[in-house]
Amino acid sequence: MAVVLITAIIATGLGVAAVAVSDHLRAVYIGVLVPSGLWLGKRSASRRSRRGTTMLRTFFIEVTAPLRFLDDRMGDDMQQWCEVRSAAVGPSPELIYDAAEHYYLQVANQVKGRQQHHDLDTRLGSIKHKVAIARRARLETTRTAVLRDDLQDHPSTRENKKYSTDDPVLLACRLESDAENELELLLARIYQLGYRKLVTYRGFKPAPQPKRSPQPQ
Repeated sequence: MAVVLITAIIATGLGVAAVAVSDHLRAVYIGVLVPSGLWLGKRSASRRSRRGTTMLRTFFIEVTAPLRFLDDRMGDDMQQWCEVRSAAVGPSPELIYDAAEHYYLQVANQVKGRQQHHDLDTRLGSIKHKVAIARRARLETTRTAVLRDDLQDHPSTRENKKYSTDDPVLLACRLESDAENELELLLARIYQLGYRKLVTYRGFKPAPQPKRSPQPQ
């Protein structure tokens, strides 16, 4: 909303200024060209090969600076929002799926779009699959052949050369790292869908120890 508002203010302001110093037709041109110029300027800032004079590109870059700043700030806000909600799994990788399911269940019944729901389901399923294999890989009793079969059971790990079963501990670490990244992507998708008031996952809390009565002397 802020980006749209700033664009409208700039376009309207320049249009009014043009009316004050010239005819109405020029104001119409400015009102039409400025919003397009803002978008083109934003694109030109990321592509040096964009045609146009240096002065024109500089103008567009200066005008779109507030928009780029807002884009950066929105990206920073989303990253911080995701990091806060995934903080509990940092020291405890075994909680990755529990955290993902915790957030998924809060929004699953509210998401109406089929594709949006499918995206969340796919991401959650991939996290569950990776965490499950990582747990089995850490067990000394799990055979290598079993791990290879497990990796072939899901598209996210099938035919992926980085998931080697030669070193089960290394395999577990890679799977947990990828699952944690996917948790961040799941949270980012939830953020983009507008569901930002989520109960933060805190992980498992140890059960309180009963107080011991003093031993008789």
